[in-house]
Amino acid sequence: MVATIKVQEVTGTSGSKVYTDNGASATKVRLFTKDQATNQTTPQITYPVPIPSSGYNYSYWKHICLDVSGSFTKVDNVRHYFDGAIGWNFGSGGQLRRGNKDTGDIGCPTANYQQALGTEGVTGYTIEDADNGHAYYKGESSAVVNASSDTSPNGCTVDSTGVTTAGKTKMLVLQVKVDTAGNGAISGVQTAETGTFKYDVID
Repeated sequence: MVATIKVQEVTGTSGSKVYTDNGASATKVRLFTKDQATNQTTPQITYPVPIPSSGYNYSYWKHICLDVSGSFTKVDNVRHYFDGAIGWNFGSGGQLRRGNKDTGDIGCPTANYQQALGTEGVTGYTIEDADNGHAYYKGESSAVVNASSDTSPNGCTVDSTGVTTAGKTKMLVLQVKVDTAGNGAISGVQTAETGTFKYDVID
């Protein structure tokens, strides 16, 4: 037997986290203005990120981890990357962003998970918000970065410590920022983008 690795979304309160199994391939992750997991078979069109009349609107941030089970010695050096520019119509000031640490792994440990909140159907709190942001990231000098800068071959390092028994890796935290229509944002379902996890497995 070898290691079985699946992508999981994490939602719910910190005291009652829900891990939703997205499978090992053809995995879908959608970003909403609500703390909810992605339905893998039926596209969800409720709770999109609306285009603001001014300023920006944000999705609720989303935690994504790897679930490791099976027979293995260690799974570590977990990285994540995109293929370059994100082709979504979120306007000139918009972007797909991720939580970032000034030094070390950028992944959020399970113990530091924080439920995404905001005004449902309108906007989430930004990761870096001084009052309502993600406590694990908001104090960093660069609490968020443009996720499109994480490109192959190495991307960003989510978890360099890894796991030696069945369990979860640290979590990638993503959020969408949407600009105004005047700055080029266009509503509607966006073209799928591919994000890739890489990791080392010692059997």
